[in-house]
Amino acid sequence: MSRGNQREKDRERAQKKAAANNKAPKQSTQRLSNKREADAQALAAKVAAKQAKSVVASS
Repeated sequence: MSRGNQREKDRERAQKKAAANNKAPKQSTQRLSNKREADAQALAAKVAAKQAKSVVASS
């Protein structure tokens, strides 16, 4: 019933896989809030441009 070192190898492989999955850096809340603000500004500019275009088109 001896499995040799299969369990140990499986454990090592699982640890390597878990370490590879955890390498992705997490975004800080400051970066996320900066991105939200930039997106909101871009959307506001887009909406303003569309409104200006519709005003010119209706004139």
